[in-house]
Order: sequence, then structure tokens, then C-alpha cells
Amino acid sequence: MTSSSSSRKIHFDTTEDELTEHEEEEAEVEHFDDFTVASSWERFISEIETVLRAWISNAPNNLLEKGAVLLEDSGNLYKVKSEMKYAMKSYCMEFYFKTDPDGEIADWNFDLHDLQLCFGVKEFLVIAPQSASGVVLDAPEASKLLSAVAIALSNCSSLWPAFVPVHDPSRKAYIGIQSMGTVFTRRFEADRIGSQVPIKLMHLEGLYELFVSKFAYSTLDLSVHNFKVRFAMKLTFRTLPYDDDNMKAAKISKSEENVTGEMSDGMQWDDDCSWSEWYSAEDPVKGFELIAIWSEKMVENSMEMAELENASPHEAEKWLISLRLQGSTGNPVGFSSELRLLVDALQMSFEAQFMEDFVSVENPGSDNIKSAMVIPSPTVRDRVLKELFIDGVQFSDFADGGYKTSRAIKGAPLGSLFAQFCLHSLWFGNCNIRAIAALWIEFVREVRWCWEESQLLPRMPTNGSIDLSTCLINQKLQMLAICIERKCQLNEEYQDCIGSLDQIDSMSEDESVVGDDSFSIQTSSDDFSGKVDSRKLEDVQLSNDKETSDLTRRGSAGIVDSMMLLKSHQSMHAPYTQEAPLMTEDMHEERLKAVEAFGDSFNFSAQLERDILTSDMSAFKAANPDAIFEDFIRWHSPGDWEEYDDPEKSKSSSSSSALDTKKSKDSWPPQGKLSKRMSEHGNLWRKLWNSAPALPASEQKPLLDPNREGEKVLHYLETLQPHELLEQMVCTAFRAAADTLSQTSYGELKQMETEMQQLYLTMASALRPLQVNRLSGDSETIEDLRRLTGTLERVEKLLTLAASLHRKLLKAPRLSREIFSDYYNFYIQTTAKGFTEDSGEKEFDKKQEVRDVEREVLSNMFVPPTANQSWRKVLSMGNLLNGHEPIVREIIFSLRDRVSGNHYAARSGNVSQQEIQTYRMYICGTSNDLRVALSVVSGD
Repeated sequence: MTSSSSSRKIHFDTTEDELTEHEEEEAEVEHFDDFTVASSWERFISEIETVLRAWISNAPNNLLEKGAVLLEDSGNLYKVKSEMKYAMKSYCMEFYFKTDPDGEIADWNFDLHDLQLCFGVKEFLVIAPQSASGVVLDAPEASKLLSAVAIALSNCSSLWPAFVPVHDPSRKAYIGIQSMGTVFTRRFEADRIGSQVPIKLMHLEGLYELFVSKFAYSTLDLSVHNFKVRFAMKLTFRTLPYDDDNMKAAKISKSEENVTGEMSDGMQWDDDCSWSEWYSAEDPVKGFELIAIWSEKMVENSMEMAELENASPHEAEKWLISLRLQGSTGNPVGFSSELRLLVDALQMSFEAQFMEDFVSVENPGSDNIKSAMVIPSPTVRDRVLKELFIDGVQFSDFADGGYKTSRAIKGAPLGSLFAQFCLHSLWFGNCNIRAIAALWIEFVREVRWCWEESQLLPRMPTNGSIDLSTCLINQKLQMLAICIERKCQLNEEYQDCIGSLDQIDSMSEDESVVGDDSFSIQTSSDDFSGKVDSRKLEDVQLSNDKETSDLTRRGSAGIVDSMMLLKSHQSMHAPYTQEAPLMTEDMHEERLKAVEAFGDSFNFSAQLERDILTSDMSAFKAANPDAIFEDFIRWHSPGDWEEYDDPEKSKSSSSSSALDTKKSKDSWPPQGKLSKRMSEHGNLWRKLWNSAPALPASEQKPLLDPNREGEKVLHYLETLQPHELLEQMVCTAFRAAADTLSQTSYGELKQMETEMQQLYLTMASALRPLQVNRLSGDSETIEDLRRLTGTLERVEKLLTLAASLHRKLLKAPRLSREIFSDYYNFYIQTTAKGFTEDSGEKEFDKKQEVRDVEREVLSNMFVPPTANQSWRKVLSMGNLLNGHEPIVREIIFSLRDRVSGNHYAARSGNVSQQEIQTYRMYICGTSNDLRVALSVVSGD
């Protein structure tokens, strides 16, 4: 029993050991190593495969949601990437795809990626090391890397082509591979020669033979055998830069007719532009690129290629033009940059109470200002004043024939004296506050000299009313100009009067008596020879009434229809009256305040209103000697004469409507009375009537005293506070700058019309706070004005480009409109995204197709080169355009073959025959540079 149990126990123990060993073996099976991916290279392939399957399983839209990036200047091409490691190196694999992968890739699509253009592929992979160069310099490493991607693509049954950048980055070299889904594989290779291009490869014939050599037998003479090769070509020509030397050379070789619209010799491109009086803008157009495209055609031998090389670009099927813009060379020169300085001066103008404080040596508070701001020399100042006060310059209001919205800005008109002062100030001493103060002080002194010497103010109208829509300084200067004119007239009348008295004194006594009779007023109608119409006679007509025959009528302007005097039953005469005195805006405000201070507006408490009313009354008395107060009211203020409401009289008048005028005169006097306010006791109007003498307007004291008003204007100008001056200068300078720019000729560009109109509206809104005189140095309005200068700079930039395009494409206005429209849309988009202007200029390369009738205009831009031009070089390429060789020549050779039988590896239908592109070569370069990209289909 014991041994039996013992044996069973040993067996039991052995069984436990076996179970323990079995469990260990099972654990080892669960954690076994798969030796098919045991090496690091195989793990690398597996990692690539995992990434590829994730990309394949996600549709393009899903990839967009997972962070795919849109490439700039590549249409709708997106990129997604993944990083991985192999052999202690980091790699980045990128997948390029489109959201609409269907359709063929056009050969000369300008939105293509570089690899799409070189190899004619749609979607593709690029795997490259994450290094400074971004290329694989070791050839075995590149082949191994490409093989890993090819195996992973094959495992995923993907037909995406894969590329690896190799060699030096400047060579733009690639190797690549693509499975065709059959027993065929397409291999890619691209490289570049940066110098010493073989002469044979500079010509189309040699390039054709280079392509044919890739599939023809090496023993064949390629020049005598025919091979049907598809050929397409694109040539890019570039106009000379629009600098002085090239433009002068261009003008010498051209006839007198200017077909491109450029200016003649010795002139800047913008000499005829409206802003050229103030600054010269850099031409934003550096030149144009002309692209001539030959579509795909069949070529059979080298001789045809030689003929194509001699063909003119005019024979190309399509011409495209693109704009080349100048890069920014620093701060832009224009109104906007100077107006920004003027706004700074406005902010500093609150630091002093008088303009003299900014230039005074004794002012201690201006030390900081003096150290930072310099006043130009007296020579410069005198030159500016001479231009401002030049004799014979007439005033012309631009707003009358230009933008009516310009009047919404309360500034001086463009052609006025103050507007010209403001524009000159922008470029006087960098528009600092000290320079402005110095120029203003001398400006006011010059104005006073004109007043004291009775010299007419230039650039100011001397007739008409004061334009209250302008700034107050312009109103004051207009008032002063009128006062000077009136003062000159009074001086002339005084001299004429003195001369007449001297002439009378020299006459004999008898002649003097005869002369007196000739100047006397006749008092009897019998003394006149001939008939006189009493209703038409003016100034010296006598009354028909015998009781008033001794009274003379003076200053009559004519009879008032159907009105007669109440007392004498004579026809009422309307008198000549003095013109209402001219008033500026501040004078109107003072007048209204005076009226409001006395309550009733009809009291006319102000002395000016008394003078005006008294003048009218005196003139009315002189023209109507028998008139009474009621007659004056009936003529001057008909609303204060109330007709009686007599029912019986109105009834009788309705039954006798056919009565003539004579009968109606018999019903006298007219039934009416003065209004209540005119009939009140102590009425001011009646008091003035009783005291007013009977004097015609010609004998009255002028309502406008030119001497008094002129001195008031000068006092205002000399005591004007700095901030008040600068506020009006800012408004006027913005308005004058916009008015100047809007006179630029840029053709029919609707976008610019809209921009200019919007600019005026924006300016009117931003400048409105300056008109209320409630500004301070730290006001938010200052920042608004700085933003306004940015808006003006934007419009100025677009306008400069529009003007340049209009001049260069004067004979092709459609191209000018289309190119500007493309740039305008591009500029709006880039600025909205926050891009800088420099990047926008460099990236804009939109092309416009040239019509046949426009080709001659563009061809004339390529002026035949002269022997002494430094840019000329030995020509090595054909297809010349007026002696200019293309800067870039791009060619695509291709060969197609038919494949028989079904060789598809997976998911393919039976196709008995299919044509595929077996060879393709893309060539790009010039005589000094050549890049070749080749794709070849071969059987594995």
C-alpha cells in the first residue's frame, strides 16, 4: 500500500511539473516574436503601411477634417503628413491630394505642383528626411527608402506614386516609383544642370533627340529616323524693367507714335498724373511676363523641331500675360504718409496757445519740440510763398466738375489759397509743428501785405457769396479778397471823381453853365421833346400827378405789376437796393445769438439788421416819393398786409369778372390793413421809416465796410489758436489730397470709382468731429485720423497701379481692366487675411489670356535691343520676339503605346487593349540652366 501510494504520489508530482512546463510554453506562445517583421527595416515598412491604410480609408473630406493643409498657389491641392523613424533617423511622409481627383492633369495648368508638372501625376507621396537639406544624399539610402514605400503601397494595393528628394537641394532632383496595377511599373527621375549646358541641348532639335534616345536603339542615327512623338511647348518672355535707361533706349528705337502710352524721353512715368506736382511715385509695375503656348502636336523628326525653333511666338495658339510688381523699397511716398505726420502735428498743437510759441526762442516749454523738429531754411520758405502768391493764378473749384461728395468735407476747395498752403505744408520740414508754425506766420504776413498794398489775393474768388460749406479760414480769406476788391473799386471811384472835378475847374464859365443844365433834373413834362413812357422810365421819371410834379424819382428798378401807392394812386416802383452784406460762418452765429438774446426775431435788435432795413426803406422812398409806411410793408413784407374779408364785395366781384383794369382802379383805396405786429404802438419798423432819408442805393453808405471787415479778418488770422488752425488744415489737406487723386486718369475701372466714393464718405465721417472744435490732444479722434491715413494709403496704392496699367496698356483697355480686377480681388483677399503688402506683391501671378487683336500692343512692349545695352547677351535659343529670347522655355515630350492582354493584379475588368503613356519628358530651362524630368513605364 505504501509503495503503491508512493508511486501514485510521484506520478502526481510529475504531472504537476508537466502542467507547469505546459503553462510556461503557452505563455511563450502568447508573446512570440513574428520574425517576418523582425528587422528594423521591416518594422519601418509596417509603420508606413499603417499610415497609408489610414489615409486610404479616409476619404479626402475626412482628411480635411483631420488637419490637411491647403497649399498656396496650387489650386485645390492639400497636404497631410506623418512623421516616423528608421535607423536613428527621422522621416516625414507627405501625401498630396485633391478634393476632386477625377479628370486629367492639363500640361500647362498654372496651379500644378512642381512634381505634378514634371511627371504628370495627380496624387502622390513624398518621403524625405527631417534634416536641414530635406534630401537624401546617400544613393543606397534613397533606394532603400523608396523600396520601403513601394512595398507598403503594394501591400495596400495602392497606385499612388512615391518620390524621394535626392542630391543637392538646388538640383531639385527626385527619384520615384509607381505601380500601374499591372505587371508594369512607372519609374521617375528628375535632375538639373545649373551651368555649362551642352550646346546641343540649347536647341529643340537636340532636346528632341535626347528624348528619343531613351527608347530608341543606341545604334540608330536619330536624325534620319522618324518617331511619332507628342510635343507641347510654353515660352515665357519678360519685358525690360521700367527704369530710366531702358525706357530711354526704348524711346530712341520707337517712332514718334507711342503705342504703349508711355511718356516721352526725360520724363517720369507719372509726370502727367495729378499727384506729380507734389511727389513722384515709384512705378508699381516692374514689367510684364508674356507666355506663348503651343498645344500638343505630333512631331516625327529632328527637322520639324528645327523649323519650330525658328517659328515666331505670334504662331503660338495662346498668349497669356501676367503682371510683375515692384517690391517695396521702404516707406511709401504719397499723401497718406505725409498726412500721418500732419495728424501728429495736430496732436502736438494743444501744447501752445499761439503759433509763435512753437518758433519762439524764449519759450521754455518747447525744448523737446525744438530738438526733434527742424524748420527749413528761409530759401525754401520763400520759394513756397512765391508759389502760393504767384500773380495771375485764378481760382477754380474742382468740386464743381468732380466729386460732389467732396463738399461734404468742411475744408477749402482744391484750387483755393488755403488748400494750396495745406498741401505745401505736407512737404515743408517733414510736416512737423514747428515748420507749420513758421510757414503760417509768414503766410499771414504775406496776406497782410496784399491787404495793405491793395493787391488781389491769388487763388481766391472776388465775387459771389461766401461759401459756408468750406472751412472758416477759407471763408475769411474769401471775405478778405472781396474786401480788397471793394477797396480797389472805392479808390478808383475816388480817383475818377478827382479827375472829373479837375476837368470841370478847367472849363470856361459859359461851358460850365451849359454843363449844369445838362445834369439837372427836368421838372416839367413840357420840356421833353418826344414821347416818354411813364411806366418804363427809370431813375429820372417824373410823377404824373400835378401835386407831386416837383418831386423827383430816383433809383427805380421798374414798376411793380398791379400795385399802386395808397395815397397818390400812382404806380409803385421797385427800388434798386444794396446787396446783403457778406458774412462768414462765425458772423452768422453771432447774428443768430444777437437775435435770440432779444427774444422776438422781428425786433431786429442787431445793428446790422437795422442798417439793412433802413437801407431798403431809404431806397423805397427815393423810388416812390409819395409812398407811406403801408406801401413799404405791402412791397417788402406782404405777409404783414391783411386784406378785408368782405362777402358782399367778393359776391359783386364774381358777377363782374369781365371788368377791365381801368374800372378796377376806380375802386380805391384797396380794402386792407397792417398786421397786428406792424400796427402796435412803438413798432420799430415805423420808427425806422420815419427816420429813414429818401436816398437811392447808389448814394447810401455801403452796408459792407471793406476796411473794417478786412481788419477783422487779419485779426482772426493773426490770433488763431494752433489747434484751431491744425484742425482746419487736417480737414482741408485730406479733402485736397482726395480731390487731387480723383483727377487721375485710370480708364474705366468700376472698382476705383467705388473706392474713391467710399473714401470720401469715410473721410466725411472721420473728419466730422474736427468741425465742432471740441478736440483734445488725447482724443480718440486722433487715432481715428491715423486709421483714416491707412485707408487713404490703400486707395493711393490701388490708384497708382491703376494709373500705371492704364498708361502702359492704353491701346488694350480690356487687358488693363481685367488685370486690375484680378489684382484688386487678390489684394482685398490678402489684406482681409492679414497678409503684408510685400507678400501680396510677390505672390500675385494671375494670368490673363490675350486676344488676337491685342497681340500687337504687347509685342510692341518688347523693343528691339540695341548694341550698347548692357543686358544684351549672346542669343542661344530660338523663338525670338522682336529680338528677345525667352527667359524660360518649357517642353513636354511624350510617347504612347498600346498594351495588349489583361495584366491587372486586382479588381480590374478584362481590357483587351489600352493606350498608356510609356515615356514622358519635361524640360525646363534656358541656355544656362536645364532641368529634365523623365518618367518611363517598364515591365517588372
